[in-house]
Amino acid sequence: MKKIVVTLCFIFTVMTCFGQSTDSSKHLTFKGVPINGTLAEYVSKMKSSGFRHISTTDGVSILEGDFAGYKNCTVGVSTLKQKDLVSKIAVMFPDCDNWSSLSSNYFNLKELLTEKYGTPSKSIEEFQSSTPNTDATKMSYVRLGRCKYITTFETGKGVIQLSIENDDVTRCFIKLIYFDKINSEAIKKQALDDL
Repeated sequence: MKKIVVTLCFIFTVMTCFGQSTDSSKHLTFKGVPINGTLAEYVSKMKSSGFRHISTTDGVSILEGDFAGYKNCTVGVSTLKQKDLVSKIAVMFPDCDNWSSLSSNYFNLKELLTEKYGTPSKSIEEFQSSTPNTDATKMSYVRLGRCKYITTFETGKGVIQLSIENDDVTRCFIKLIYFDKINSEAIKKQALDDL
């Protein structure tokens, strides 16, 4: 009788572990870690991956570290405050002060993402109103928010979006956002239930 109970406990434990690993494999990953779990759990995993925790406010944790060969990236891990479930990771790459560096970073990351996730589902790469001729003018357009470079990759596990961004007129950088499909849908469902 004791052998049967031990055997059943073992089988139950193995099935539970298998079920958990299968569940996490359904999530989009960031640095090999499934985008899932509570904010505290996810931040702990990112710290184990070499990131430094800077702060946590209103369901968003800010970390710093190296990512995809770039030093000193800022990473935002976010949840919906009412539901402590990580669903989105945003990476802000270091600022660039010239178009050559900024566009080089964008196209390098786009190439790497295409290699990993396949052909982008959508890509817009244009300047608004007219096409500037010089690097200095292109950077002016970026600073003024008149540059629209966005590439989107849709996968079965979520969406990855790469873009050229500006923060006021002083900072220009590349941003990469990972949206986990399962957790984004769970948050959307909760919002719909509230309505």
